[in-house]
Amino acid sequence: MTLHKNHSDHIQTFIGADPLSVLDRQKPLRQHFAQTPEAAWVRDHARTVDTEIPANHPIHGHVVCGEGIPVEIPVSVHKAVGGESDFPCPGEILAAALASCLDTATRMIANLMGIELAHLEVQVSLGADVRGTLMTGENVPVGFHTANVKIYLKTENGLPDAQLNALIDAAERSCVILQTLRAPPNIQVERSFGDGPGANRQ
Repeated sequence: MTLHKNHSDHIQTFIGADPLSVLDRQKPLRQHFAQTPEAAWVRDHARTVDTEIPANHPIHGHVVCGEGIPVEIPVSVHKAVGGESDFPCPGEILAAALASCLDTATRMIANLMGIELAHLEVQVSLGADVRGTLMTGENVPVGFHTANVKIYLKTENGLPDAQLNALIDAAERSCVILQTLRAPPNIQVERSFGDGPGANRQ
């Protein structure tokens, strides 16, 4: 999906400015959260809407991600379960969440460690046996069964592997999505029958 011009322009204001220091940005936050632990709680949000695609259409959807500068993502059901795979499917969005979280964690830790990155790419591959969701395989669980992550990293200065491994180890520890998948929370699903809050949104 192409980044909307407004989003691209917004990011360019940071890239074109003075070099960013993660430590300078985090230091007051660390002090504040040490004094006021309850302030450290954040909630990230996404929601689906049926203004773009009618609720009774079975193989596509539409999700709004984020609140600051929201990104709208068209969603497709995977071909393997009867969809079209013409837009990102939910599994690919999950893979994107993991890839982007580990990518940004690596960028931030590298900045904190004074390591200048020349190249960074994170690839995520999730594997599922779709017989589970199609209810055609005996005792086949629903969900992803495998998760493979590859990190391609190059620095401006040749650094020893031990230092690069320390960087990636720290990034893994700091990656919220990775740690969530390794130790998933208990998920509560609240049900409401009738028009939801998005029914009146334009």
